[in-house]
Amino acid sequence: MEKIDTHDIDIKVQVSYLPEQSDEAGNRFVFSYTISITNHGSVPAKLISRHWIITDANHHVQEVRGQGVVGEQPLLKPSQSFEYTSGTVLATQVGTMRGSYQMQSEDGEQYDVEIPQFVLSVPRVLH
Repeated sequence: MEKIDTHDIDIKVQVSYLPEQSDEAGNRFVFSYTISITNHGSVPAKLISRHWIITDANHHVQEVRGQGVVGEQPLLKPSQSFEYTSGTVLATQVGTMRGSYQMQSEDGEQYDVEIPQFVLSVPRVLH
């Protein structure tokens, strides 16, 4: 018997450095990130809230919690994706982000989906 995964949410991240919004002399490094969330599960899933842990190269940690993403709480039906772009500012040229989304299935069950850690880096800073 094949097991059907009711909660199979896939997260993909693409990061961009925004030099036109950054001030390197003032230690202000601006990054955008585009996240694609795909529901590979068998039941609809609604993104309720987010939790981010943002760490710069000086080990300064920012935690961000909030409802939904970019003002929305998208409902993803099976095989459906949602993509959004947001941003963050660091005081160093390199940092990391990781976190989780709290999802809710149609029957009201809530569960967390981990957002794997990804790197924020000014181009040519990391080898």
